[in-house]
Amino acid sequence: MTQTTDSDVLVIGSGAAGLRLALELADHCRVAVLAKGPITEGSSLYAQGGVSAVLDPEDSIDSHVADTLDAGAGLCHPDAVRFTVERGPDAVHWLIDHGVPFTREHAGSGDGDHFHLTREGGHSHRRVIHAADATGAAIETSLVACARAHPNITLFENHIAVDLITTAKLGLSGPNRCVGAYVLDRGRAHVDLFRARFVVLATGGASKVYLYTSNPDTASGDGIAMAWRAGCRIANMEFNQFHPTCLYHPHAKSFLITEAVRGEGGLLKLPNGERFMHKFDTRAELAPRDIVARAIDHEMKRLGAECVYLDISHKPAAFIQEHFPTVYARCLEFGYDMTRQPIPVVPAAHYTCGGVMTDLHGRTDIDCLYAIGEAAHTGLHGANRMASNSLLECLVFGQAAGVDIVAKLNDVAPPPALPAWDESRVTDSDEEVVVSHNWDELRRFMWDYVGIVRSNKRLERALRRALLLQHEIHEYYSNFRVTNDLIELRNLVQVAELIIRSAQSRKESRGLHYTLDYPDTDTAHPPQDTVLTPPTPEARHSMAWAGNH
Repeated sequence: MTQTTDSDVLVIGSGAAGLRLALELADHCRVAVLAKGPITEGSSLYAQGGVSAVLDPEDSIDSHVADTLDAGAGLCHPDAVRFTVERGPDAVHWLIDHGVPFTREHAGSGDGDHFHLTREGGHSHRRVIHAADATGAAIETSLVACARAHPNITLFENHIAVDLITTAKLGLSGPNRCVGAYVLDRGRAHVDLFRARFVVLATGGASKVYLYTSNPDTASGDGIAMAWRAGCRIANMEFNQFHPTCLYHPHAKSFLITEAVRGEGGLLKLPNGERFMHKFDTRAELAPRDIVARAIDHEMKRLGAECVYLDISHKPAAFIQEHFPTVYARCLEFGYDMTRQPIPVVPAAHYTCGGVMTDLHGRTDIDCLYAIGEAAHTGLHGANRMASNSLLECLVFGQAAGVDIVAKLNDVAPPPALPAWDESRVTDSDEEVVVSHNWDELRRFMWDYVGIVRSNKRLERALRRALLLQHEIHEYYSNFRVTNDLIELRNLVQVAELIIRSAQSRKESRGLHYTLDYPDTDTAHPPQDTVLTPPTPEARHSMAWAGNH
């Protein structure tokens, strides 16, 4: 039987962005927070590096802004960059007030302890505050504890949203407004109804669309796909950041080697021990991620090598163990002692720079629907995200969206009565192999054809396969009860199409998008975002929107 949950604000996603928003709202209204799995499971938990913010007197807001604009390769929105950077120090102090245990170091000269700041690729100053090399875990666990303690926040673990409910989908008159979502309770294996005056997508990115990724299994582009189906514009999906350094080992699934290893002096080397980054950029190992990832990809293909190596063994063992305890321990598990030898690394899909188009308050094209964090396109990252600006974005826009919602609480009526999920015409699947096979095929062709280096021909091949998979998945979705894997696969194949079409639209190489057919950056025209507009309401109505089957 369908269960109905009413709240003032439904937050879909329980990472740093969703929890920051929930805590901003909780003193004013009732908040429901959905987590696909355990409450802490998500990309935020695995963020190693830290939060970038101007905390050093020798640093400046203008410098952080300039570094971000430079890394974004001409596509950052200057207003979004300055909006975010200016709020960085307050965001960090808010975290400190909420118990996040950032790493300190002794200042010397009797000045006592102060917070240790590290430097990462693209930054001209040390401005990344961190909790050793497990900053995401420190932030996530602290915010979860605060959320659990607040009487107005209800956390729903093992709940995955199937689709958004809007007044347009229901055929109601007036401006289109989001009024809730259908949500699969994975424990009960049943789709329930969540009604809310406001809905916020804080679902993270879509890097699971690639075969090799640093992200957890939850990064399946759910919010981006749901927003697209609901009628929101999506921007810059061609810019998928590949983290240059993930541990290369057949059993080291998704383990990222933090950029701070290079920030503290780690060197990239070929299998013969030769350095190579200086050939590609004067900043060498501290160049932005797109440059480093392409350089590694180039050298691996040139040599036919399975990996390159990251070497920080020239630093004192105590320094390495103190600054990188998580990485050190994890590498030891796989037989690598980073205090004595280089670590094998490869690039892997890491971050989705595009997403649901929003303004500086997190508002989307649909009334009462917001998007924050990696699911959103705010204009902050442009064509390439600078290291540690992601957690900063989560915190700044979580707070900004919360302030905007609080200001509107008294002006938005409760949602109308909504129909329960209808599965009267579907059955249990007896062909789960279809889901697993399509999942594997999708991620392999995206890696092969829409990866670090692209071409027109590769993109055409990828689009043909994506559209065929969409047809199969739509047919499957229409006939069988939904499962977690089916929901994620349906969303991933939709996001794959958006990535491919965005990549086909960009007739140049810029930032994270590099194509053999247009290897140069277009300097003859002002840089433009790639904006995709969904089908008309009439066309969407003929599709299988995920309200009632």
